[in-house]
Amino acid sequence: MRTLLSLLTACLLSACASTPIPQADPAMAWIDLETQTGKLVMAERLDNQRMTDGRYFQVTPGNHELMVRFDFEVFVGGMGMFSDPQERLCYITLNFPDFQAGQRYRLQTRSLGFNAYARLYNASGKVVAEERLVNCLP
Repeated sequence: MRTLLSLLTACLLSACASTPIPQADPAMAWIDLETQTGKLVMAERLDNQRMTDGRYFQVTPGNHELMVRFDFEVFVGGMGMFSDPQERLCYITLNFPDFQAGQRYRLQTRSLGFNAYARLYNASGKVVAEERLVNCLP
């Protein structure tokens, strides 16, 4: 039974990984996701609606609230001794009022110690928004 469950789980995960990312719609804005210091950043919610594909956001022009899931490791210990890394999971919310059709944006997450941060960059690399709310679990 365990073997069957493991096989089914592996098949489902491989199906998700093999789904190609769609072409960017020129009538919408595209937001790529990137992390410099974490293990994973995934699109979680767009305007409080759960995303079906967490690899990117594609939004209509105008104002939107983006929420991403950000996983990273922290090292804790005492008296100079570090333990094994511990997983930290954060949900980061960011607002931007002026998404433009046909433009590409980059939402970059990073961690510093136990804290998580996010910045939204436009196509020319300028920071246009920063995190509004960060909720982390141990």
